[in-house]
Amino acid sequence: MARTESKGRIVTDSRRIEEIARNARRVAVLGIKTEAQAGQPAHYVPAYLQGAGVEIVPVPVYYPDVTKILGQPVYRRLADVPGEIDILDVFRRPSDIPPHVDDILALRPKVVWFQSGIRNDEVAERLAREGIEVVQDRCLMVEHRHAR
Repeated sequence: MARTESKGRIVTDSRRIEEIARNARRVAVLGIKTEAQAGQPAHYVPAYLQGAGVEIVPVPVYYPDVTKILGQPVYRRLADVPGEIDILDVFRRPSDIPPHVDDILALRPKVVWFQSGIRNDEVAERLAREGIEVVQDRCLMVEHRHAR
């Protein structure tokens, strides 16, 4: 039974994906890149969202000396991010996601969004069982533009 319930939380319906993208107000970005990597999706996707009025909460994995990205204070761990998060946008290789699961569960975002090319069915199932909606292998920027 739990498997059926969790499948309902792994979002594949285009209308629901559009709704999630359209309603995002505060997005934490795990694996965000700095302005020095502006040509990479892990920077220009959150930059686009910020330009569209979405609050971005940077959670870089690298760049230990950086204290701000996109003018916002950097958090080193998801568990340290204050307040409610609509979407956790993930820019990590699928094999690098499992070590973040406990922090993701501590953060309790409404939705975890694995960017284009990123899919981890095991993690998605676990998050879904915990009541978190999961979108896999979709670009939040593309979906947000489409939903506007």
